[in-house]
Amino acid sequence: MSQESQQLIPAIVLSGHTIGLAVIRSLGIMGVPIISVFYQRRTDMGYVSKYVRENIFAPHPEHEEKRFLDLLVSVIKRYDRCVVIPADDATLVTVSRHKTELEKQAIIQCTSWDVTQKFLDKKYTYALAEQHGIPAPKTIVPQSAEEVRRSANTIQLPCLVKPCYSHHYFEKFKKKMAEVHTVEQMVAEYQRATDAGVEVMIQELITGDDTLGINYNSYFVDGEPLIEFTAEKVRLSPPSYGIPCVVRSREAIPEVLEYGRKILRALNFEGYSCTEFKWDARDGKYKLMEVNGRHNRSGLLSVRCGINFPWIAYMHDTALKPPDVDSYSTGIYWIDEFKDISTTTKRVVMGRYSPVRFIIPYFRPHIYAVFDWHDLRPFLKRVVNGLTLIFSSTIKILFHNKGT
Repeated sequence: MSQESQQLIPAIVLSGHTIGLAVIRSLGIMGVPIISVFYQRRTDMGYVSKYVRENIFAPHPEHEEKRFLDLLVSVIKRYDRCVVIPADDATLVTVSRHKTELEKQAIIQCTSWDVTQKFLDKKYTYALAEQHGIPAPKTIVPQSAEEVRRSANTIQLPCLVKPCYSHHYFEKFKKKMAEVHTVEQMVAEYQRATDAGVEVMIQELITGDDTLGINYNSYFVDGEPLIEFTAEKVRLSPPSYGIPCVVRSREAIPEVLEYGRKILRALNFEGYSCTEFKWDARDGKYKLMEVNGRHNRSGLLSVRCGINFPWIAYMHDTALKPPDVDSYSTGIYWIDEFKDISTTTKRVVMGRYSPVRFIIPYFRPHIYAVFDWHDLRPFLKRVVNGLTLIFSSTIKILFHNKGT
């Protein structure tokens, strides 16, 4: 049977926000039947995409793990064969932890738990980097407030209080990390996270603007990269320590390729990942920041540049022949239009950012995170989500002012 005539099996995409939408579109344009299982009705928008055959609202994958797994298994059993794709850290944790049972019934696109926890828990990632000679920021994992105070003798201030599990910290505090300038701030941030049940590290600060970050994207098979793609960060939301809102494809950097391959081999990683580095001007080296062992927010950028990673992973896992790709377009922008406009316009108004720099990506070849003329409903849903949030926040402020 030819590859063209072979029927494509369904893909169950878990999570419907920016990453989930990118996976849905990347596979949907190739004709893969998509089932969207999402758990954040107020903010998710991927499940309304025209490529989704069925959308299913689920319990939270970590807070209600058993109910989530029961629902997922019930969906899997509808099909003789299907692919399950975790598209955020919360679904990745639960699916990876139960991969052994789930893969008896479906193709599970994630690493086993022994590998997953080593890249999700940053203290293990940095320990592996040190063992294998991969440059990384100096990091201490304190066990008490007293150890936090002592770390000031080892790590220069200002520094970062950074979570071991990023998504747990972000869920609690709506930010990726905290920059601290005094020992008192360091202890306070440590205690705040500890009280919330979130383990944190003390890490040296690599100075420099948003443009010093690099993404090394790859698909690994048997310890070797089948395909590689490099992109540079242009703007973050919020600046310095936020999530990417503008990213640009670029040519490969030999040093980044070397370190990226090395850390993934050390992890025994298989499949798709996005490994992040940042240039450190002090010693002229790229430093490892983290390994994301699932599809990333700017996933549509590589598709726009000629490398469809979700489709490559799907074909490989379903025994179809992945396409041969030996090059990609550079200088293409990916823009999270909602986060970029809300964050960067404030910086422009305050005189901290050039208007010309702001608009350049919009007038160069680009792809948006959400807006797509051929698939408008996710964009409209995102607009409604934003307006609803603004309205509810305004009502709360009005009632608060009225009460005072």
